[in-house]
Amino acid sequence: MRDLTVSSPSMGTSIPVRIILPEGWDKKRQATYPVLYMLHGGDDDYTSWTRETDLEELARKSNILIVMPDGGRAGYYSDWHAGTSRWETFHTTELVRLMEKEYQAGPARAIMGLSMGGFGALNYAAHHQGMFRYVAAMSSYVDLNDPLVRLTLGLGSDRDGIDINQVWGDPVGNFDVWQAHNPSAMPGAFRGTQVHLSAGNGTPGPLDQGRPLDALLVGAVAESGLPKSIRKFASALRSEGVRATTHLYRPGTHSWPYWQRELHSIWPTVMKSLR
Repeated sequence: MRDLTVSSPSMGTSIPVRIILPEGWDKKRQATYPVLYMLHGGDDDYTSWTRETDLEELARKSNILIVMPDGGRAGYYSDWHAGTSRWETFHTTELVRLMEKEYQAGPARAIMGLSMGGFGALNYAAHHQGMFRYVAAMSSYVDLNDPLVRLTLGLGSDRDGIDINQVWGDPVGNFDVWQAHNPSAMPGAFRGTQVHLSAGNGTPGPLDQGRPLDALLVGAVAESGLPKSIRKFASALRSEGVRATTHLYRPGTHSWPYWQRELHSIWPTVMKSLR
């Protein structure tokens, strides 16, 4: 595992990125490796996957390159409509080229994320058709037109001191920009990519034991509104001929124990997609 500091022309600053190299990487400098990009959620950073899960152990048994870039605590994995944030350009152009040039990344790629990161993974797969063979979104909002999602985004951005209109413009005046970042508005863009969507129903369960009450309540509310929109999105994907799977589980809150379990559940399929 290595932590990099990557100078980004598009962002105008340096961005931290954590990578896990395949075993024997330094001895096989002519080889190329499949790549799994893993995106973190909001109010978190590039260390989250290795901090909260046993990803390192999974990686030890897999001959792939794993790339975990920072995406900002509220970056929304987008090139912002206003301001200097160009997260998508950094992740899908600059970082991909760097991994290919310096770390032997090959053309086989998968991407996954949770919450805000799952939303970002879906958008990256839709905007760059053919770049990723597989995309997984855990506990992620998938429809920017959902009133509950609009409310959640507004409250979250206010808390973080961000004007959500800076990200995608005005929801009415820049409707086209919002829809260009709305997975549910572009199901056909996922043709050729295998899609997996998962979420809980918001009900606390055994995996939530020991969590503080305030965190438990937030996790329950954040998760409860997701299954309905995910079912609708999955149906739209299948209507477009996209291979889409869902795991909508009961109980389940917006929290790491469930994402750790989901990571293990989908790992064999992710590895198969990269062969």
